[in-house]
Amino acid sequence: MLKIPILDVEHLSEDMIFVYEDVIQDDLYYKGQLILSYTVKFPRFISACYQVALDKINNYYKTKANMYVQTDIGNLYQNAAVDYEYAVSNNFPVRSFEVITEFVVTYNRDCVLSLYFDRYEYTGGAHGSTVRTSDTWNVACSSPVRLDSLFPFAYDLDEYVTDNIARQINQLAMTEAESFPYFDDYEVLVREHFNPYSFYLTYKGVIIYYQQYDIAPYSTGIPEFLIPYGIGAAIRPRYC
Repeated sequence: MLKIPILDVEHLSEDMIFVYEDVIQDDLYYKGQLILSYTVKFPRFISACYQVALDKINNYYKTKANMYVQTDIGNLYQNAAVDYEYAVSNNFPVRSFEVITEFVVTYNRDCVLSLYFDRYEYTGGAHGSTVRTSDTWNVACSSPVRLDSLFPFAYDLDEYVTDNIARQINQLAMTEAESFPYFDDYEVLVREHFNPYSFYLTYKGVIIYYQQYDIAPYSTGIPEFLIPYGIGAAIRPRYC
């Protein structure tokens, strides 16, 4: 495992949380042919004050990364070997699989950590696919933050959020009609594919995101929508 320090631990201050990046990576071969390369990055958090709570979060990400390598990537290797045999027997070019998991810490303040992971997998075809996941943590007790806690005034969270997103897309439709990046039935899809776990925090507000193909074509990428902090909108959490 390669460990890459992002910041110098020796210069920690009491109330700051610093981020390290740990990496598991390898090239896997079959009959002398490279068939799968993977790079799995995950965070490790260091703090002078909150290390006991952060160790629980660190262990969670370390275990999750190792389980992904052992199970999902193990299965992909088997699929890549089958794909290799099929390609060779039919005189097709051999295409190696690729997996890249990266993370971005988007909020680190007041005992709140928020981050997302993008997992890219290429298993043949014209292009690979990316799946995003995210977490927001109350570091004071190493517990996840729920979306509904950020909108305590919303009687119906799903309706409040999806109405907000639909309005944002409606405004975009009026200004970019010729290059509109969403499916025509986006209003229905926004509600059908809304996931209360698909969010993360920034310093401007809460980002709600959708997966590729949920509400837009592949070329659009992963659609994101900002709901800013403020009165009658999202609250900015603080746990210390």
